[in-house]
Amino acid sequence: MTTAYINRIATAVPPHDIHETFIRFAESMFPQDRGRVALFRRMAAKSGIAHRYSFLAPAESCNGPSIDRDRFYMRGAFPSTAQRMRYFERHAPGLAARAVERLELGDERGKVTHLLISCCTGLSSPGLDLELIARCGLSPHVERSVIGFMGCYAAINTFKLARHIVRSEPKARVLAVNLEMCTLHLKETADIETILSFLLWGDGCAASLITAEQEGLALEGFHAVLLPESRDLITWNIGDAGFDMVLSGQVPAAIQTALTSGTGGILNGTPLAAIDLWAVHPGGRTVLDAVERALALDPARLAASRGVLRDYGNMSSATVTFVLAEMARSARPGETGCAMSFGPGLVAETMRFRVHGA
Repeated sequence: MTTAYINRIATAVPPHDIHETFIRFAESMFPQDRGRVALFRRMAAKSGIAHRYSFLAPAESCNGPSIDRDRFYMRGAFPSTAQRMRYFERHAPGLAARAVERLELGDERGKVTHLLISCCTGLSSPGLDLELIARCGLSPHVERSVIGFMGCYAAINTFKLARHIVRSEPKARVLAVNLEMCTLHLKETADIETILSFLLWGDGCAASLITAEQEGLALEGFHAVLLPESRDLITWNIGDAGFDMVLSGQVPAAIQTALTSGTGGILNGTPLAAIDLWAVHPGGRTVLDAVERALALDPARLAASRGVLRDYGNMSSATVTFVLAEMARSARPGETGCAMSFGPGLVAETMRFRVHGA
């Protein structure tokens, strides 16, 4: 049976670091409540996040009528879902094209046979797939599939589909793109849990080339785990003022419980000690802490995941691919790995891989 390989990965983020601006905005939501401001500051300090990126340029002062220079988020008049989707249509194609160009496909771009896109933060048609064909010079005959609205674990499903394609068509060259613009869905609210959830989100895009050529990360297997009685812990719905996210504080404990008893299926019988690389989606610091406890991992094993969380925040489906890109820079031939992401359901999607070589 043909083996599929992630030959290379490239990433891109928008130009503006908005993390500190958001913290100041969030504090302004509690003008008369020093207790909640203090709580938010403590949680922000413990988040493990230092940078998050957006196309929205921060305003000079968060106490003015708008928190960004484009006047997109005007106090008392945050944009409708339609306005947010128009912003997505304007900026998402350029971000996707930038990540694809960093793959340096050169003459190979015309040989791409399949284009897979995952996204849950913007919707339009004609969409990113046709925009990328035009902007990146792909063949007009490329086969296109969009993996939409699956949330943070969608990248794993993108690689799963790419593997199926390559195994059935060994000459296939699959371009996978994971793009999210999470900062389009900010809410103006004094609800502390909602504000804390927005502390996580950033924008980013990852592009990967998957073929049967023996280079990069060999995709060895996939396993999905639906956690029982967890349907309402992570939800993602379309509202009138952007998409509405629910991220329960019970998520880390649910993940820890599931992983403590369910690693046999995830690893297909491979002992935990035999896994060299752990590419865990950094859904938040407490999620990484839960995985570390459940699998009894040395803290250094999740360094790549914590580094991506620190430098970019949670970019939904793009994030685990950023972790894989970071990990691939220092991975040694023959090392084995496990990638995992968590999202609405609550579902854990996992992927076993091996670094090509000895």
